[in-house]
Amino acid sequence: MLHRFEVANIKCGGCARSIDKALRADLRVTGVEVDVEKGVVSVQATDDAREALRAELLRLGYPEAGSAAGLEALAAKGKSFVSCAIGRLGKE
Repeated sequence: MLHRFEVANIKCGGCARSIDKALRADLRVTGVEVDVEKGVVSVQATDDAREALRAELLRLGYPEAGSAAGLEALAAKGKSFVSCAIGRLGKE
């Protein structure tokens, strides 16, 4: 099943690499595509994986658009900077 998430805070390829790597760690995931320009993460995974994928995106600092506000949004932005930096360092 294709799960599509419109998320906040995606800025570059480093963000995309971090998202891709983290989501592929879930054995239910068979494919990940990140559209940086549109802020969309598309994940091919089993039907029951959606909530876990959403939670992992939030943990990384990429919450679904409009789902985080105030301090939660600020915290997500900080986490996304760290995820982005890690993704840039992991560039092959």
